[in-house]
Amino acid sequence: MTLRTLPRLVTLEGGEGAGKSTVLAALREALSASGSEVVSTREPGGTPLAEQIRSLLLDTHHEPPTTDAELLLVFAARAQHVRETILPAIERGAWVISDRFTDASYAYQGAARGGDLGFIAELEQRVVGIEPGLTLLLDVPVDVGLKRARGRGAMDRIESEREDFFERVRAGYLARAQAQPQRFRVIDATQPQADVAAQAVAHLRAWMETNA
Repeated sequence: MTLRTLPRLVTLEGGEGAGKSTVLAALREALSASGSEVVSTREPGGTPLAEQIRSLLLDTHHEPPTTDAELLLVFAARAQHVRETILPAIERGAWVISDRFTDASYAYQGAARGGDLGFIAELEQRVVGIEPGLTLLLDVPVDVGLKRARGRGAMDRIESEREDFFERVRAGYLARAQAQPQRFRVIDATQPQADVAAQAVAHLRAWMETNA
């Protein structure tokens, strides 16, 4: 079984504090200016049920889930997200920009938590069935990203992890990008936000020229 590539599905990936929200807004504006319908969404989340799962995953007031429990909750949210938000939008001709998608599971539950990558791949095949046409990886050193993230206020369960956890997340993402250069574009997110956003938009426009 092979994943179905959706050229109009664009995903943003990166560790904590990478600046994905700013880039997502710039991409949404660029697509809207081209006359396209744009659906912007996020993971975990993107539907009412998936948002409830997100709250459960990030809550700091109950016992932490095991690695497998966390993984299965993420994929439960993703299954709902794909069927209820992403696929309907793609089918009517819209572009979808998602703040995180399946690559995040390989980085967080796989590389960082030591989860079974083969099991993640099987869930991706059986539960998700699709992959983005373009993935923009906003890469930032862990210490820089965490300083940004912790400057925003209260930390959720994932953001509260140790620095070595996020080093493994970053390594996992970069390994994914190296293995799939046809899909990934890596952007240095230590640059000023405007420069990062401009590079992201340039990558998107280049992609649109051949995949509109």
